[in-house]
Amino acid sequence: MYSTHLIALLSLILFSCGKEKKDNKVEVVAKNQKPNIIYILADDLGYGDLGCYGQEKIETPNLDRLASRGIKFTQHYSGAAVCAPARSSLLTGQHTGHTPIRGNRELNQEGQVPLPAASITIPELLKKEGYATAAFGKWGLGFNEGDPNNQGFDEFFGYNCQRLAHRYYPPYLNHNQEQVTLPGNDWTHKNTYAPDVIQQKTLGFIESNKDNPFFLYVPLVLPHAELISPNDSIYAKYKGKFEEIPYTSEDKYASDYGPDIIKKRYSPQDQPYATYATMVTRLDAYVGQIVEKVEDMGIAENTIIMFASDNGPHNAGGANPVFFNSAAGLRGIKRDLYEGGIRSPFIVIWPNHIKEGTVSNHVSAFWDVMPTLTDLVGAEEPTNSDGISMLPTLLGKGNQKEHDYLYWEFNVKGGRKAIRKGNWKAVWYNINKKQQGEIELYNLDEDMSESNDIAEKHPELVEEFRNLMKISSTSSKLFPFE
Repeated sequence: MYSTHLIALLSLILFSCGKEKKDNKVEVVAKNQKPNIIYILADDLGYGDLGCYGQEKIETPNLDRLASRGIKFTQHYSGAAVCAPARSSLLTGQHTGHTPIRGNRELNQEGQVPLPAASITIPELLKKEGYATAAFGKWGLGFNEGDPNNQGFDEFFGYNCQRLAHRYYPPYLNHNQEQVTLPGNDWTHKNTYAPDVIQQKTLGFIESNKDNPFFLYVPLVLPHAELISPNDSIYAKYKGKFEEIPYTSEDKYASDYGPDIIKKRYSPQDQPYATYATMVTRLDAYVGQIVEKVEDMGIAENTIIMFASDNGPHNAGGANPVFFNSAAGLRGIKRDLYEGGIRSPFIVIWPNHIKEGTVSNHVSAFWDVMPTLTDLVGAEEPTNSDGISMLPTLLGKGNQKEHDYLYWEFNVKGGRKAIRKGNWKAVWYNINKKQQGEIELYNLDEDMSESNDIAEKHPELVEEFRNLMKISSTSSKLFPFE
């Protein structure tokens, strides 16, 4: 039914590669020429995991080329430090003080706490403008009312449950409301690599919808743990290349695994560094295939492609973000509200609209994507969005409005909040613990690594940020903070 690993196609790709401003909006296309939109989201990819962001050990030729063909942002932020709230922030245009899903809260059955039916999402807004909408990859925002089909997507294929996405050889995936069996996978045997199957569906959607405007959301699973990869030409590039520290675990693929997909251990891996590098390069190859498909369909000049990561790099299953400098020298990793946990690579191309080789220091975040896309297609933006359109920056036109400040909260690990205002960054950990932590203060202009806490020197700023943290969050029954 499916080729096992798409080796030949991956190998080919791997080495290849308006109107004036009105009411503070930049109008760029006529109604019958609305651009296609592809938003690709990596899973747990560090800010420094791409060559164009300084990576030296892992090859990412397609994303590096993408950056050279468009605009690369150096100060773009995820909506959260973990998977589900980052996706909620992206799709609802709200930061984690407002977006409904603010943590990775699991249910006893398969799936996570659902995104409420009342949520207004990007695909819902674009459908009103005549867009076909699809999501292929990892959802993580619940079944029932939170299901992708109930949140604006015409088609979904992939992992609805992000726990299941910890396994790259699962026995099934979800296609809308149905389960699709993956040949040869039964929790014991590993035959069909799920990301390859999802990628085939992604490319097929582009081909089937080339004649109509579409919004394609591609939340890739790579390079989230577990660390595992087909033994193909990409893995051969890295096998034996690094001095490895094997990852040991009793959680192997076994027949008794299926009923308990909540386990947090990962399968053992003799070469975790080589495998992690392979997964990043494989992700890069997928991006290359998407770009090539758009070009082959003759729609490249009318297609805007965005790429980002949902949070900082992980250290699970044998991954070592220090070895790869995955955070590019920034402090923190996944689950941290320091820069390494929330700063994301962000690359955007749109031929003949976005100037090639542009690098932008504009401070932006996931919740800016919604107003940017509604601005792009002339749709009405919800009044409850926390975002600001980045379209002036993308097109190099008009006056780009800036955020007064950015806000994050993370309601586990003792409770964490962070604010960035200008070059000032305030981080507050252990908020809910009996021994409450103190607000830390950093000047990112002088201390990007957040190694010199200067809170004692600026008590007035600490008090200002404390007050901003109080007013930036609405109450959540699912994720109460205080």
